[in-house]
Amino acid sequence: MKNIAVFISGGGTNLQAIINATENKEINAKIKLVFSNKKNAYGLERAKKANIETLYLNRKNFSKSEEYDEEILKVLKEKDIDLIVLAGYLGILTSKIISNYRGRIINIHPSLIPSFCGSGFYGEHVHKAVIKKGVKITGATTHFVDEIIDGGAIIMQDTVPVQMNDDYKSIAEKVLEVEHKILVKTVKAFCENRIIFKENGAFITEE
Repeated sequence: MKNIAVFISGGGTNLQAIINATENKEINAKIKLVFSNKKNAYGLERAKKANIETLYLNRKNFSKSEEYDEEILKVLKEKDIDLIVLAGYLGILTSKIISNYRGRIINIHPSLIPSFCGSGFYGEHVHKAVIKKGVKITGATTHFVDEIIDGGAIIMQDTVPVQMNDDYKSIAEKVLEVEHKILVKTVKAFCENRIIFKENGAFITEE
């Protein structure tokens, strides 16, 4: 059984999907820690209701991002974390964490990477850009995290249609449903050692 840390910054609906999947044994893992860089993130309450340990650190209390991540890293080591899941985490990890957990950090992004990703593309900004561009399909992507924002190996993607009457809020709702599904499938596959790398991508093998 693998130990998971989930990083959040907001409401934590993707976190809740992972909590549910671990509780019903769909994912063979234990969430040992939920970390937030936002003090009032509702995801922390979700974790507490599920009796999961939480951690909040105020970035302003650290002079450098590396020192901030060093403190996080210390806790991750104490908890013997095998996998970090970025589930709506709006912070940027430094190389301190990435190098220690390379190939063991998964992010969920609310678009079909490489479209609408990278610096500045998060939350509603993604969906507003989708509407502005007029694309007919969008979706969500799970990928490994490296030093390039949204640049790591893609693991899973799924799509939703963009229809004439959609606005960014309705797109967000549709994409969020897809996020929950592929994030759970991705974490499940990781915990079962079913993700393999090939060239620039990562692929899930059959159960």
